[in-house]
Amino acid sequence: MKSITIGTLACAVWALAGLQAQSSRTPAAPAATNTTLTAVDGLKVGSFTLPGGTTGCTVILVDGEGVPGGVSQRGGAPGTRETDLLNPLNMVDKVNAIVLSGGSAFGLDSATGTSKWLEEHNIGWDVRVAKVPIVPAAILFDLPIGDNAKNHPGADCGYKAVEAATTAPVSMGTIGAGAGATVGKMGGPGASMKGGLGSAALRMPNGLVVAAIVAVNAAGDILDPDTGKVVAGARNPDGSFADARALLRSGVLMQRRGAAPRAVENTTIGLVATNAKLTKAEVSRMALMADDGYARAIFPSHTMGDGDTVFSLATGRWTGQADVSLIGALAADAMARAVVEAVRRATGLPNIPAVRDLKK
Repeated sequence: MKSITIGTLACAVWALAGLQAQSSRTPAAPAATNTTLTAVDGLKVGSFTLPGGTTGCTVILVDGEGVPGGVSQRGGAPGTRETDLLNPLNMVDKVNAIVLSGGSAFGLDSATGTSKWLEEHNIGWDVRVAKVPIVPAAILFDLPIGDNAKNHPGADCGYKAVEAATTAPVSMGTIGAGAGATVGKMGGPGASMKGGLGSAALRMPNGLVVAAIVAVNAAGDILDPDTGKVVAGARNPDGSFADARALLRSGVLMQRRGAAPRAVENTTIGLVATNAKLTKAEVSRMALMADDGYARAIFPSHTMGDGDTVFSLATGRWTGQADVSLIGALAADAMARAVVEAVRRATGLPNIPAVRDLKK
């Protein structure tokens, strides 16, 4: 037993020395100048916010003829378009754009405008007589905010958003699909805070990039995934955080049914992407794993009143060896961080404060 222990220790020391030597030979990775979704080569992002500033849409545009896409849809009240074709069992294996929109089901029209722009530029799935744009989409419910019940995104929103798409770092906060988003509705009317659009990217020393973008409109609280502390959410009358976890465990939500969020006022919608080359089945696994990022940063998530949806894309611009398990783990991490960025970058609306409005 003693000889095995010594041998094992020797192997560990040898391995550590090898890693240290390798580390000393590997040049330090350059400082990332873009820590948002557009750090992934081959993607552009554009947003359009409707007049009034309380709703809009966001488009993720794929460069070229399209890339494999996937989806994970776990919320109980989804509003989506073209998600069935993302199933690995189905034929179409390239996506041209993804649309995230406010406006409830009305907002699905945003994808029509994006499709129109792609058609005009001869981009889409080649069916010989035409190229048909492949544009999956998802919406969130923001109709109670501002005048959104009458002023919701349509085809023109999707067209203008894709026209504005750029490789520049993603603009975040109260913009595009996140313009009318709110969080912390577990505390009842008047207790919520401002959600928004957030993005984050993780860049590995070997050149692999995994990133996320998300419009956060959650019933629950937003938690820092590193500390578990509430970043934004339901507030007490004195302005302090009520903490949805404490509310749920105390049983107060069961006693105050009127204070519970109505089933239609939620939904977090987002996308994860990588520059790795993945198959349609692998990119679907990436979306499934990335969905865990919601659970890390939102409590509760995936409720019957949430249409929680995560899309995924793999641009294949990186030539390294792809490990979908590691990429999926990074995608969940990026998504959780993007959720937090969404509320930290948001600006408040009347009677709906943002994190930046809170007293430190």
